[in-house]
Amino acid sequence: MTSVFLVSPHHMLHTCLLSSVKYTLAFTTIATPPSEDEAAILSSLILNSDQQPLIQIFNTKSVCWTPDLVNKILKRLWNHGPKAIQFFNLLERHPTYTHSAESFDHTIDIAARLRNYKTVWALVARMRKRRIGPNPKTFAIITERYVSAGKPDKAVKVFLSMHEYGCQQDLNSFNTFIDVLCKSRRVEMAYNLFKVLKKRFRADTISYNIIANGFCLIKRTPRALEVLREMVESGLEPNLKTYNVILNGYFKSGQVKEAWRFFMEMKRRKCMMDVVTYTTVVHGFGVAGEIQKARQVFNEMLDVGILPSVASYNAFIQVLCKKDNVENAIVVFDEMLKKGYTPNSTTYNVVIRGLCHVGKMDRAMEYLDKMKLDKCDPNVQTYNVIIRYYCDEGEIEKGLEVFETMGSGECLPNLDTYNVLISGMFGRKRSDDLIVAGKLLIEMVDRGFVPRKFTFNRILNGLLLTGNQDFANEILRVQSRCGRLPRHFRL
Repeated sequence: MTSVFLVSPHHMLHTCLLSSVKYTLAFTTIATPPSEDEAAILSSLILNSDQQPLIQIFNTKSVCWTPDLVNKILKRLWNHGPKAIQFFNLLERHPTYTHSAESFDHTIDIAARLRNYKTVWALVARMRKRRIGPNPKTFAIITERYVSAGKPDKAVKVFLSMHEYGCQQDLNSFNTFIDVLCKSRRVEMAYNLFKVLKKRFRADTISYNIIANGFCLIKRTPRALEVLREMVESGLEPNLKTYNVILNGYFKSGQVKEAWRFFMEMKRRKCMMDVVTYTTVVHGFGVAGEIQKARQVFNEMLDVGILPSVASYNAFIQVLCKKDNVENAIVVFDEMLKKGYTPNSTTYNVVIRGLCHVGKMDRAMEYLDKMKLDKCDPNVQTYNVIIRYYCDEGEIEKGLEVFETMGSGECLPNLDTYNVLISGMFGRKRSDDLIVAGKLLIEMVDRGFVPRKFTFNRILNGLLLTGNQDFANEILRVQSRCGRLPRHFRL
């Protein structure tokens, strides 16, 4: 059975990495920016080391600690929150290195994602003490995390109390906050706050566009139009962003005819349409299954002299994968390369998902390799797609192999990765698979993720049914530690 414990320290690995770090990170000038290789080596070392060896490495003169290097490492440790925070705190004791405001913001974001609010506010206090913040970005991070945790009222209180932490609210921070609420589908709350505070902050066109876009996201285009009428009545002029918001709103609501009429009206009035306008229409028609219309608009964009962006190609490739044929999508992908465009992770993810969906897993893996050769780092979404489809096909071992690649530090798994694998383990109903599912659950908790109560109970039931009562007891202890009230099992 493939091992799933990927972060326990191994002496040989530790020694090897340590010597690699000393060799790789010898430097001649502080001005030399850190490479991704240096960040990768150190990230692997941190993942596979206990606290005491880390302290020794942090104090070695062979490592030139800079904010840039630290931020690269924090990003790599993103999906192992406890290790990331441990790394940040240990490095804070370094005799010569001092954390930057950006490093504090990264760590605050990680702590808030773990819902470790005590640590969040302790970090804010340390920023204040050092007079490097908190800044508007810090509060944008905190409020967004409170909203995503289902605590929008707390987020409002934090926004309104920014000045108490030496950070004055202004129009930009106001717009950022209502945008956070709108993108989290708390649009009515954002609108009510907007009505109360719009005069205080002198709401601008951006403010109104944010609220209108919020209503479009929840498919309430008429309300969005009302907001824009209010904007005009207040003496503000709509801009191209305003029109693009409404155009996208019509498509999101499935009002394809209305969207087309609006697009034609924009052309009739000679609006200076941009690549976002055309990309919105291409994607909208594609999602509606009107591939020919999408292709026509994509070609028209070229004819009128608007160069497609990578996002335009991504939108077109995505709709071809979903609504047409993955081979046609690959033709467009190849055209994109011939024209000198550099695909990003989204481009590759869309193609890989399309190939997986039609059962062409080997070709999907070829594109994963091609992605790496093109120096486009696969992200957690890339791996999650491949693992999901392997599990769907019953190829659990192949899914675990991909998972181990992630756990080695290349791209750490997130909550979705663990949930996909654990669900896959129940497909075959083997006793050994349920043991692996339990080990995955323990590992995800160790990495700072909180499984759903359903996941705990499903694994507990499976272990009990297969006679693994001792391991079920261990899972119960983990469940209790997570604050998830355990079900009453007689063990």
